Amino acid sequence: MPRQNAPALPFPPAALRASTGSPWRDWQVEPGQGKAVSLKKLKPEAKPFSSGSKATDQAAVLAIAEELDGLQDLFFADRRFKLLVVLQGTDTSGKDGTVRGVFSRTSPLGVHTVGWKAPTEAERDHDYLWRIHQKMPGAGETMAFNRSHYEDVLVPVVNGWITPEQTAQRYAHINDFERLLAETGTVILKFMLHIGSDEQRQRLQERVDDPTKHWKFSMGDIEVRRQWADYQRAYEALLAETSTPWAPWTVVPANSKTHRNLMIATVVRDTLKALDLRYPPPNPALNGLRID
Repeated sequence: MPRQNAPALPFPPAALRASTGSPWRDWQVEPGQGKAVSLKKLKPEAKPFSSGSKATDQAAVLAIAEELDGLQDLFFADRRFKLLVVLQGTDTSGKDGTVRGVFSRTSPLGVHTVGWKAPTEAERDHDYLWRIHQKMPGAGETMAFNRSHYEDVLVPVVNGWITPEQTAQRYAHINDFERLLAETGTVILKFMLHIGSDEQRQRLQERVDDPTKHWKFSMGDIEVRRQWADYQRAYEALLAETSTPWAPWTVVPANSKTHRNLMIATVVRDTLKALDLRYPPPNPALNGLRID
């Protein structure tokens, strides 16, 4: 079984854990393997980070996106850490929109995104984490995952392709994999984008009704929607089993697209600020240098 005790990480706990009184705190899944999680108790229509005004919240998202650009520049120069942002959620939960909204102002030199699809034949020839490890951020980089290795404890579980024993084994693999990453300087922020069934139905219908969004729709989406309750249970299980001291989960109420972006942008910003980032020391060889 994976070690659940908190390791000595190379970054401060405040980078991962919400402080007392923060609206983030109520939406973090408390680390502790097997503690029950109920998504029904976490309302997808909630807006804990909202000012109460959509226009004000939208302006705040833009302002934080600008702030993240400066912080990312400092993060890239500091190069002591890496940042992995995991965006996991059902179809239409807003993973693409989050990437656009939160990282709209950051440089593509230091922020990268992977949209995970079904594994290729070459990827299936290896263990299921092989392809994931290859896309980890390097020093000073931010990597945003649109879907992630958690698909491997969702789709196979819901469809009965792996046994409960194999599922438990994968939870252990993932926890230890993420511990390796954290202990070697990767800050892992995991967000489960939580929308309601009615909200998903509406968003899927919009894709059907708008010809410019047909490319986003697959007939398979209908079958997956029929498995809504099964996926909710699978999410509850993985949240309970893989929210660890080194990589805790945050559930993001995401019925509101603006609030979703505001919450995630705020958490990413606060995480970067908690790292006490700094530019490298000046090069003494450059003192007094004059460029002709």
